[in-house]
Amino acid sequence: MMAKTSSTNTMHIGELAERTGLSLRTIRHYDDVGLLPATARTDGGFRVFSEDDFERLMVIKQMKPLGFSLEEMAEILALLAGPEGAAPERSEVLAGFLERAVHQRAKMARNLAQADEFIQRLGGGV
Repeated sequence: MMAKTSSTNTMHIGELAERTGLSLRTIRHYDDVGLLPATARTDGGFRVFSEDDFERLMVIKQMKPLGFSLEEMAEILALLAGPEGAAPERSEVLAGFLERAVHQRAKMARNLAQADEFIQRLGGGV
């Protein structure tokens, strides 16, 4: 699969869905709630997305399994897009989100280990 590298390249929602593995419905929802507004629209009203939009959507996709709300995702995206070394509060807020992400990941890892044990138990009985 060839990735577009220039932020001037655009794509329609179908290509964005294919590249991210997300459904058209999910991408439209993220657009509707303002989490991933389309870069532009064609004369016919079709959404057009940029490479930057693709990158933003990949970050959203990474946050989703960690249980962040749409509002929290919007806040995190805004903080990540802000200038490095901005207000000290920025670092504190990001640190709080990082702590939550690490905690959620550890919880997911425990659940996955339990699932693996159960699968082994089922396999042992066959």
